[in-house]
Amino acid sequence: MLRITTEKRRGKVFLSVEGKLTGPWVAALEQCWRELHAASPREKFLVNLCGVSFIDPAGKVLLKEIHRQGGQLLAEGCLNQAIVHEIVATEKKEGGAKEQRKRSHIIFYTLFFGLTLGSAAAHAQGAIKQSPLPGNAPGQTLRLTLDQAVGLALKQNTTAQIAILQAAQSEQDKNISRADLLPQAGANISDEAQKVNLLAEFGGRSPFPGFPKTLGPYQVFSAGPSFGTPVFDLTLWRRYQAAQNTLKSSKANSLSTREQVILLVVSQYIGTLRAMANVEASQSRVNLAQALYDQAADLQKEGVGTGIDTLRANVELQNEKQRLIEAENDRETSLFALSRLLNLDPRQAIELADSLSFFDTPQPEVEPSMELALAERQEWKALESQIKAAEYQKKASQDSRLPSLRFDGDFVYVGTSGNTALPTYTYQASVNMPLFTGGRIRAEVVRADLEIRRLEQQRDDLRNQIALDVKTALLNLQSARTEVQVANLGVQLSKEEVDQARDRFKAGVANNIEVIQAQDSLSRANDNQIAALYRFNQARADLARSLGQMEKVYSK
Repeated sequence: MLRITTEKRRGKVFLSVEGKLTGPWVAALEQCWRELHAASPREKFLVNLCGVSFIDPAGKVLLKEIHRQGGQLLAEGCLNQAIVHEIVATEKKEGGAKEQRKRSHIIFYTLFFGLTLGSAAAHAQGAIKQSPLPGNAPGQTLRLTLDQAVGLALKQNTTAQIAILQAAQSEQDKNISRADLLPQAGANISDEAQKVNLLAEFGGRSPFPGFPKTLGPYQVFSAGPSFGTPVFDLTLWRRYQAAQNTLKSSKANSLSTREQVILLVVSQYIGTLRAMANVEASQSRVNLAQALYDQAADLQKEGVGTGIDTLRANVELQNEKQRLIEAENDRETSLFALSRLLNLDPRQAIELADSLSFFDTPQPEVEPSMELALAERQEWKALESQIKAAEYQKKASQDSRLPSLRFDGDFVYVGTSGNTALPTYTYQASVNMPLFTGGRIRAEVVRADLEIRRLEQQRDDLRNQIALDVKTALLNLQSARTEVQVANLGVQLSKEEVDQARDRFKAGVANNIEVIQAQDSLSRANDNQIAALYRFNQARADLARSLGQMEKVYSK
């Protein structure tokens, strides 16, 4: 269970989290954060984790993203503080990289322009092609497509496996409830010695002179089967029906957890592709900066260029080399996080076989999408099953007022020894009807009513939440599609600007300030293109999650 409360004071928004940040509760916190951040993007946020007792790997990934977006994390306790310190230490390097990006000027010739156009007929989940999954040997690099990463997560991710075990526990709870409805049989063998106080049987007095005070000792041997079965008991039947619906709810929650795990893996995979694209972009910028530095140096030797032009080109070359180092570090960190989600051996090196791509798809309609989400979302199915289980529990409490009929019996050999035992039997039919229970039945019925009302309130809230998820995902998808189109045009125009500025500098018409400015424009255009591709692929994943179709779209 996870409790999330918000409060605004002193110009800050306080987001307090209490409970376990695991499984489906990670998605609840993520949604709450997105709504708060979207509603107040300029506000300062403080996330209070002092009430959190446990954080799973998916929760760590979410907290890292919250911190990256400006949320300040506050924790107490050794474990939570260690997690927060790790996140803050990692983000310090990323923060420095963001400051450097504001002054980055050098770009590369051919970055991702072909990617935006060449994959229109490619894969439904952004994969280029699939390759056989090699052995998971620590000394061998594991090359993963998106499909393979999702498949590994479903098999090995701890959160997904725990959800499966919880569903299996509910299966056994149902079997236990069913056993109460079935006949029970047993066998008993006993051999005992008895000595009876006869005076105690007659109030401590002998009934007549010479009457013995005790009887025995004598041996009693018995052996035989016993059995019993409920003939009519509506309470046990209602409890079994409640257990069946609880099992359905548990299975739906397990599938919902699988959907959330897939979303985390897909998001991390896409984020890693973005980090890899930034490395390629940085390497291309370094190559171009080196070429421009060589050109400026050659022009200076020929007497056409100036020393300041050469110095300026050298400064930009060193800046781009530093940016390349930071991009490579970000890529490795993102790969480590993906490996942790997949629960791989820490020594296992991995690399990604896919790349960021764009392929246009029809924009779904809002109303049909919301209807599809209500039919497919496992959280909705789980809540419906919980309501049915609560209704059956209420009926079980009400039916406990009715009489119940039970049949029991045994067939036993009794004697002073095994050789002298004779067959005996007992058959009994009993009717039990409660007359006064001290208000227990009434209290159970009222408690079940309150539980049903609480679940119905949650169902209304979940319906609104699903509608919000679908509408937000559709809006983000449409926006991201437009951003990709604009970013592609910006890259094309910026490349033309760079070519013209280089020609002017080479002809001696202008110094390399124009070249640097054109490179800065192209750098921003390529960064915008990478970000737009990332947001488009993430928007597709968010839409699939809002529709409850993550496993259908991304798992094969």
